[in-house]
Amino acid sequence: MPSRKFADGELVRGRWPGSSLYFEVEILSHDSSSQLYTVKYKDGTELELKESDIKPLTSFRQRKSGSTSSSPSRRRGSRSRSRSRSPGRLPKGSRRSASASHQASVKEMRKEVLEVKLTPLVLKPFGNSISRYNGEPEHLERNDIPLKSTQEKFHLPQESSYVSTQYSLRPRREEIKLTEIDSKEEKIVTKAPPLARTGEVTGTWTKDWEFGGAPGAFLIMLGLPPFLFLLLLMCQQREPSLLNFPPPLPALRDLWETRVFGVYLLWFLLQTLFHLLPVGKVVEGMPLADGRRLKYRLNGFCAFILTSAVVGASVFWGVELYYVYRHFLQFALAATVFSVALSVYLSVRARKAPREELSPASSGNAIYDFFIGRELNPRIGTFDLKYFCELRPGLIGWVLVNLVMLLAEMKLQNRATPSLAMILVNSFQLLYVVDALWNEEAVLTTMDIIHDGFGFMLAFGDLVWVPFVYSLQAFYLVGHPNEVSWPVASLIIALKLCGYVIFRCANSQKNAFRKNPTDPKLAHLKTIHTSTGKSLLVSGWWGFVRHPNYLGDLVMALAWSLPCGFNHILPYFYVIYFTLLLIHREARDEHQCRKKYGLAWEKYCRRVPYRIFPYIY
Repeated sequence: MPSRKFADGELVRGRWPGSSLYFEVEILSHDSSSQLYTVKYKDGTELELKESDIKPLTSFRQRKSGSTSSSPSRRRGSRSRSRSRSPGRLPKGSRRSASASHQASVKEMRKEVLEVKLTPLVLKPFGNSISRYNGEPEHLERNDIPLKSTQEKFHLPQESSYVSTQYSLRPRREEIKLTEIDSKEEKIVTKAPPLARTGEVTGTWTKDWEFGGAPGAFLIMLGLPPFLFLLLLMCQQREPSLLNFPPPLPALRDLWETRVFGVYLLWFLLQTLFHLLPVGKVVEGMPLADGRRLKYRLNGFCAFILTSAVVGASVFWGVELYYVYRHFLQFALAATVFSVALSVYLSVRARKAPREELSPASSGNAIYDFFIGRELNPRIGTFDLKYFCELRPGLIGWVLVNLVMLLAEMKLQNRATPSLAMILVNSFQLLYVVDALWNEEAVLTTMDIIHDGFGFMLAFGDLVWVPFVYSLQAFYLVGHPNEVSWPVASLIIALKLCGYVIFRCANSQKNAFRKNPTDPKLAHLKTIHTSTGKSLLVSGWWGFVRHPNYLGDLVMALAWSLPCGFNHILPYFYVIYFTLLLIHREARDEHQCRKKYGLAWEKYCRRVPYRIFPYIY
């Protein structure tokens, strides 16, 4: 069966029957037996057209306003043409019959007289909004199909609600005369910031703020560091009950040690050195809006092996890792100060960044951009700061912190071997980190890399939140031991493996489909074609729920907390927090995909109604 060329909901140009004029239409459906498309014109008329009568929008490009004649004296309507005739010029009748080029010019002039053009008019929003068809303007589809020339850009002023377009038939010369008037009207109607009116595909400011906008971002930045220390102080209490909240607060001078800050800087520089080693393959990231693909070196797993060797050698030579446990709060403060300093540096350098290098999430507001990140891919030479911090210092540091807690438990509880609960927590989270580093290339397609800038949100999250909050279960078990029997441990292991299988299989299926949708191994999967040229999976793991990888993540998070027992809710903070985080991230994904894929996403939601939890949410 021949494959269809256009997707449902896609905006194209359809030929009006009996004429050579093309108008903008919306694809409603396709009959595979008759190979006819049902389309809808702007005035509501619905017709069936052949595929040969339909053309994509990009095939219609605006012609230059000047005449195609090479000489001013040959332009139609010119009054400066000389009345005399050159001595070498043929008689009038002979010229008409002999000059093929002049005949072509006459045909071109006739064509120009009769030519009409579809010209967008900026109007107030009405029912047939462009967001209904395409879901979003082209600058939000920055990682799909890069624009190759400015002629292919279709500019709409960016407003809180997308400005609709309507098309009218105008003679070409009249349209040229009205160009200046239309541009003036556009300046009056549009209310977007100046940057949004430049027509740039990337680096545009958006009014689609998240996290409560600038006030919410400010409160998050103000509240996260104190909340982190309250969690750690609660874990150090004998009875970490809510009745004992807040815990005794130490003096600020007791939390700061210059030596600890120096050790943290040494750790960061060591990971930077491992990252810069010329080992591992180099791959290209997702395409940027200008068509470029940044290159990334994948050596995260090698860096993990080298780090393990350095730590093992340090222990062998007498370095006491218990120092990290005794100064755990000081290390948390050192990481916090470093992340804030890094955020300030990123904010200052982003002011000089070109518009095309700004994040789609940037807003133009100083506070919000400091939080969300203004620059998409801040680099020092080839060293990508965001990509490095995403996996290296914090994620590998998480494993090191867990190892420190395991050794601290043995020392403080006088154990010859670590407890089964501590072994389970360390093993589960070690598997998670190793899996992330082994599949390092998958991070290049995440929202953190392709959408969010690099600001306080990611800097604090990668460098502070991950190593010091994700290790909360191990930190808790040092002072609150919990004995786990082998039958219970077997059930917990089964739960962990179940979550890991869901998580890994869903991500592998997604990444394989993104790399090569025509892979024969994926031929059994059902898809929905979209107007962006991509397809949505509606079978396999992605036909079960819309975010099966999130479901697997949450199942694994629960397995990490169960070895801590049920005496206190504190070890389950990670599960509660992670559930709220993934629900919020799912809402962000939903918002972006609904704008990006339009009607195709609505169809996908009908096919796959559950977001994360089947039959629940």
